[in-house]
Amino acid sequence: MSLIQIVLELLGGLWVSIRIFAITLLFSLPLGLVVAFGRMSRNGFISTLTKVYISIMRGTPLMLQLFVVYYGPYYLLNIKLSPTYRSSAVYIGFIINYAAYFAEIYRSGIQSMPVGQYEAADILGYTRAQSFFRIILPQVVKRILPAVTNEVITLVKDTSLAFSISVMEMFTKAKALSSSQTSMTPLIVAGVFYYIFNFIVALMMERLEKKMDYYQ
Repeated sequence: MSLIQIVLELLGGLWVSIRIFAITLLFSLPLGLVVAFGRMSRNGFISTLTKVYISIMRGTPLMLQLFVVYYGPYYLLNIKLSPTYRSSAVYIGFIINYAAYFAEIYRSGIQSMPVGQYEAADILGYTRAQSFFRIILPQVVKRILPAVTNEVITLVKDTSLAFSISVMEMFTKAKALSSSQTSMTPLIVAGVFYYIFNFIVALMMERLEKKMDYYQ
């Protein structure tokens, strides 16, 4: 198989990896903020519940979580699932895992804000919700961007874990091609694709950080 054929084969898997990446970010970022609110809640039950959730998500391997999400409904609840659930299980597993990490990043950013910011907003007549979303959150986003960038870059590489439940993303295709062709070339090409993917993501996040510099 020629290099061009290998590249074309892997492009299909790359699209799957990009889709996992995009859907995970789309849902885990807002979900992480909700979880962060729960973690900081004055309600002991809600705070403890979210704390346990975060602890489990951060303390167990993502691959194990994917297994539980995919096989759990059948083995625990005897629910028969359609073959298309495989992709949904990947999205669910990645979203709930990354939401936990983003929640802690949000929490650290929110709790680092001076109390005076809230007091000043109160004097100006803002409601608590207005104070948070118009004044606090933009500054929090600026503060947490480096940490979020690290997680986003990690997510690019973690998409390869979808192979654990046989989702044909780029790494799975590269491994299959490498085995069938008895060659390292597909894996090297996949590595180049991952690097380019990460480079583009890092570049975009760096530009976003520069645009947020006016909050300094």
